[in-house]
Amino acid sequence: MFSIYILTYNEEVEIAGCIESVSSLSDDIIVVDSYSSDRTVEIAQQYDVRVVQHVFESHGRQRTWMLKEVPTQHEWVYLLEADERMTPELFAECLQAQESSEYIGYYVAERVMFMGRWIRHCTQYPRYQMRLFRKDKVWFTDYGHTEREVFDGATEFLKETYPHYTSGKGFSRWLEKHNRYSTDEAKETLAQLEKGDVNWQKLFFGKSEVERRRALKDLSLRLPFRPLTRFFYMYFLLGGFLDGRAGLTWCILQLFYEYFITLKVWELRHGQTRPI
Repeated sequence: MFSIYILTYNEEVEIAGCIESVSSLSDDIIVVDSYSSDRTVEIAQQYDVRVVQHVFESHGRQRTWMLKEVPTQHEWVYLLEADERMTPELFAECLQAQESSEYIGYYVAERVMFMGRWIRHCTQYPRYQMRLFRKDKVWFTDYGHTEREVFDGATEFLKETYPHYTSGKGFSRWLEKHNRYSTDEAKETLAQLEKGDVNWQKLFFGKSEVERRRALKDLSLRLPFRPLTRFFYMYFLLGGFLDGRAGLTWCILQLFYEYFITLKVWELRHGQTRPI
């Protein structure tokens, strides 16, 4: 068996479905809440789960605090977001994978669910995240609006995937969230442009999708007309047009998200302009 962490903040719409996807599978479920102001905690407490709260500082710090300070019944843990779901097939593969003594962690690919359908093409599927791992071998650092894992040992990739419902709380919530995300991404973009570089070897010969994708992102920060370039890449090269209206909407939203980042990069470089 392995323990499951569910990270939440104002997830009253999603939390019940998330817990119910694992409640019959795992005997140790911990909801780590960032002091939600809605009914998230109230709903979670209706289930057989533990609820702990901690002030949110950043994604990386929240995960690292959770791993260090919140005890679990099992050595292996799985990270689950409130708008994601565990499937029986993925759970079974996780049980089998943790029996291996060769690996300390496993990446799992998401299936982005948007406007009622799976956006398979323009989301870089299969896009992997570190989700199942030995609790004492993995921690996280901040990167942009999210985090990146740091680990001590060999890792592998699972075949089963998990659904990620990205628009369950409506477009207004999506836009508000990505407006906040773009601020962190702008700061990370400036740091990468000033101190980082492109790892061309990993870009073309990376051993995994994760290495190639992260090298591609470092390259994309240096491309001209980034918002339009991203739209062209996602809609035409990745095949977003095959994802129908939902795919077109997704690509347009990503274009605007990229534009938010470029505007905030300019703002950080030049300072806010004030009328005289």
